[in-house]
Amino acid sequence: MNPARVTVHRPVLTSMVALIVVILGLTALTRLPVDLLPNITYPVVTVMTSYPNAGAEEVEQLVTRQVEQAAAAITGAQEIRSTSAEGNSNVRINFAWGTDIRQAVDDLRDRLARIEDRLPDDADRPLVRQFDTQDSPIMRLGIGSQLDAIHLRTLIDNRIAPRLERIPGVAAVDTFGGLEREVRVEVDPERIEAIDLGLDDLRNRIRDANVITPGGPIMDGRREYRLRTPAEFRSVDEVRDTIVQRSEDGVTYLHQVADVRDTHQRVTRRFRVNQEEGVQLAVRKLADANTVEVSEAVHAELVRLNRDFPQIDIRAVTDEAGFIRNSITNVGRSILYGSALAVLVLLVFLRNIRYTLVAATAIPLAVIATFGLVYFGGYSLNLMTLGGIALGVGLMVDNAIVVIESIARRREEHAEQTAAEAAISGTGRVAPAIVASTLTTVAIFLPLFFAEELAGQLFKPLAAVVAFALAGSLIVALTLVPMLMARAPMPKRDTSALARMEQRYQGLLRRTLAQPWMVIGISLLLLMIALAGLRGVGTEFLPATDEGELRVHVAMEPGTPLEELYATMSGLEAIIHDEVPELENLVSSSGASAFRASSPASGNMRVMVGSRDSRSRSSDEIAAALREALGSPPGVEIRVRASSGIFFRGFGRGADEESLSIEVRGFELPTMNAVIERFESALADVPGVTDTRVGSDGGQPEFATRIHRDRAADLGVDVRTIAQTLETALGGSGAGQLRAGGDETRIWVQLRDADRSSLDDLLNLTVRSEDGERVALRSLVTFDTAIGPDSIQRREQARISTLFVNIGDRSLGEVAADVRAALADIPLPEEIDFSVTGDIEEQEAAFSELLLGTLLATLLVYMVMASLYESLRDPLIVMFSIPLAIIGVTGALLITDTTLNVQSLIGILLLVGIVVNNAILLVDRMARRHREDGMELQAAIVAAAGERLRPILMTTLTTILALSPLAIGMGDGGEAQAPMARVVIGGLLSSTLITLVLIPTLYLLFHRRGEHPQPVYRVATDHA
Repeated sequence: MNPARVTVHRPVLTSMVALIVVILGLTALTRLPVDLLPNITYPVVTVMTSYPNAGAEEVEQLVTRQVEQAAAAITGAQEIRSTSAEGNSNVRINFAWGTDIRQAVDDLRDRLARIEDRLPDDADRPLVRQFDTQDSPIMRLGIGSQLDAIHLRTLIDNRIAPRLERIPGVAAVDTFGGLEREVRVEVDPERIEAIDLGLDDLRNRIRDANVITPGGPIMDGRREYRLRTPAEFRSVDEVRDTIVQRSEDGVTYLHQVADVRDTHQRVTRRFRVNQEEGVQLAVRKLADANTVEVSEAVHAELVRLNRDFPQIDIRAVTDEAGFIRNSITNVGRSILYGSALAVLVLLVFLRNIRYTLVAATAIPLAVIATFGLVYFGGYSLNLMTLGGIALGVGLMVDNAIVVIESIARRREEHAEQTAAEAAISGTGRVAPAIVASTLTTVAIFLPLFFAEELAGQLFKPLAAVVAFALAGSLIVALTLVPMLMARAPMPKRDTSALARMEQRYQGLLRRTLAQPWMVIGISLLLLMIALAGLRGVGTEFLPATDEGELRVHVAMEPGTPLEELYATMSGLEAIIHDEVPELENLVSSSGASAFRASSPASGNMRVMVGSRDSRSRSSDEIAAALREALGSPPGVEIRVRASSGIFFRGFGRGADEESLSIEVRGFELPTMNAVIERFESALADVPGVTDTRVGSDGGQPEFATRIHRDRAADLGVDVRTIAQTLETALGGSGAGQLRAGGDETRIWVQLRDADRSSLDDLLNLTVRSEDGERVALRSLVTFDTAIGPDSIQRREQARISTLFVNIGDRSLGEVAADVRAALADIPLPEEIDFSVTGDIEEQEAAFSELLLGTLLATLLVYMVMASLYESLRDPLIVMFSIPLAIIGVTGALLITDTTLNVQSLIGILLLVGIVVNNAILLVDRMARRHREDGMELQAAIVAAAGERLRPILMTTLTTILALSPLAIGMGDGGEAQAPMARVVIGGLLSSTLITLVLIPTLYLLFHRRGEHPQPVYRVATDHA
């Protein structure tokens, strides 16, 4: 069926339908959400548990192992990783793609509820989050105020953070810095000993005096009342006046044996914003929330907060939405520039402004229609969907070009036909060919829809958008273009230059057809050279992007006081401020993180340097210069790198982690750490390795308490009582909450000047035995000096030690190969093995999946063509154009110094469907000339090739020039789509140039003997 038979005679109907599509598409465009990447719900759940004052080993044994065992029983859990550090446990569960993550979270919460009784009393309730806590927040807010630090923190926790958390799409708002209020009971050990009271006894007395319990119902006449017993502390004075001991001499109050202070909790981490100490708020979004929408809602709320609380000043320090907006704008600009270049090519070849305008209508109409399909398909406007539109700009006009060229030839060579008749017949004669070429291009995307891993999830929207665009362009070419061409006056085109080009091409073709095997030999030689050159192309997971942010990690000797670390960080900030003129914002943290296991003697900085267009140096260049400027101060390890946090969120690693790591699996941490040290020395000479970092920073100096169990049993002292007494003495322990004015403040009991207590002071403490006697700890315990791990990492419920590798100046694949080679010859203990992990794992999985998809796409293209041609031979000729694209792909990658990454492979997958289009036009026309016109084989080949030269060159050049702005990769986010565009340009260029000679040669060899098979569908005759 030829749709032009209807549309040519129904111009009003055709125009109205086109306008309806435009209106719907533009309306959808205004409502499309904007984000950097497609809306992918990463199958990752994190369980965080806080256990104050506990060391890494205690956290591992008492908390992490329990959570891991609960998580292992959840259906769909593929991998469990955990990190146990001082005071906190972080367990990360990766589920299989396609898992109902909400159901998995519900199941996990049920499992965790069953193990709560097995967790330590002082451990907080496990917190389950549906996003990976190792991902960086989408926004960081800085808060300044003249309020005192405790009041400010209370205001933030009770008023500011809850309002931000109520914003749709916000998963959590984490507060860093400031001082949290605490009622601290600092006990005088000599005084409690004098009244025969132990620390544990004192804490229990405070707890027993601070209760609220229901009393049950009571009847008073005919009315029933509810009896309550509110006996909670309502002020700090009530805490001070708590009776802790009664004796013949009277009562003893708490303030007589301890100092009760209304103060703040111990400071373990300090924050600075732009070289001033302050409070930070980290805004984290839900996995399925739109980053730009959440950012806009947060900014709107900040305006209201600053109005409602004039005593504070809240402002955004970092905002990923800015980078996203710039990236989307750059891709949109590339689409406009590419469209203009494509139209310019049409004008050069068509030599008529009216024909050019007809062809140009296909681009905006197909793009606008695609916006509507994107909206109704549930996708967002992101780099992938816009990249698909940018890629489709050149392809959208291809079908219109073929139809216009066919109609124009029909009108020029058959002057007796009316414009309407020429439009209908010209369209009908090429309709099967453009339908075939469109179907082959669409077919290559089918394997992506079956992909379940990250690459498939990431590129499904791109595949859908390109398919939408091509389907729209096909409909426009078969309906609207013939209608417009039927109403365009007969032009006088100066085609002499194009005619001379066709004649020269036909002359070249006659000479090559006389030596077919030489053509085949040269093509094979070029292909072999390209395959050999492909080995010199580096590989990586995703292309490196300049996100305008640097990460600086600072580590000092284990046991370094927070004040010394803070002073060092402040000095480094001053250097950064002087050495980085591009600096916009600087955020730093000193001390251990509550959300990510890290050494207490380490700190991190985020250095924001603005968008790529606003500076002359790239992020990598700034990082290299800053690395040299900061140097290596004594006792300080400094690592600097450009950030890739936005693109790698949820891709298997955190934003602060390196793309390559070595995991050593074993049982004994000292042995594993010794192996890590040997690995670190071996990697020092590997090209591309800028620096390394051991996951565990050497351990924390500690005194290990050795309890003499036999002696304790003889004296009737419980081991738990001994441990709790030591915990309360040094780190302190909770004795309930002070609830007043709607706020809750913890009551914390510990020894006076606990941080300056000596071992003798601890040994002088006493505990109560079963018979009520006081027993000194000196007779029950001894202390041994040791180095305890600052963090313990586990994978699949076994310990691992990790060496993180920072790379630069070389691709991830090249460095990973050299790292494996460098480590292969190192002898290892029997119980130790290792694996190279990080983004290389995601890369290898994605490459395998996409290569398999490319093979399936190639097979599908052949099967589609065989079905349309009802032949196995002619589609086979067309398929020879596919490997020729490798020549241009290799050249493009080498010339532009582009790596082979997931984007590059998607470009190769696209080429499978694109490069066959030109061959289809040639083979289709050759078959019709030879069969229907009865021309001699070689003459038919030469004539058909000459007739198809112009449309082939036009479609190729429009696609290449439309992708050129994208291939340049300018501006924020431009590097993300550039590899795909470069691969398509290079492959299409080489395949087209060689196809124009090789396909006619192969057609001659295949059809030199035997009859040409009859296709099923109606095909174009002469002059099409």
